Amino acid sequence: MGISLTEAAANEIQRYRDAQKVDPAAVLRMGIAGGGCSGFQYTLGFETDFDPAIDARYEQHGVAIVARKKMALFLDGTQIDFLDGPMGRGFSIDNPNVPRSGGCPGCGHH
Repeated sequence: MGISLTEAAANEIQRYRDAQKVDPAAVLRMGIAGGGCSGFQYTLGFETDFDPAIDARYEQHGVAIVARKKMALFLDGTQIDFLDGPMGRGFSIDNPNVPRSGGCPGCGHH
């Protein structure tokens, strides 16, 4: 299943790539860190380093996105969208691997 991009997210990524004159060979790398009470923290950035031995690559709407294979379990099924509305604009990451209840079992906050 991997990581997927909505068309809106892909369009915004491409708009940014063009505006910033990002190297056409660059891929969008997604990183993940954390967990616990504050949930996962995600990073997105362009880079030209891609190693098929350690990286998984996904293509959606003309955009290549990569992530370390060791993170695949945590990112499988994740969808990246771009929202532009009255509440603001920005990327939204929906990861089905994160519990919806919030909090962590170790600290007692539910």
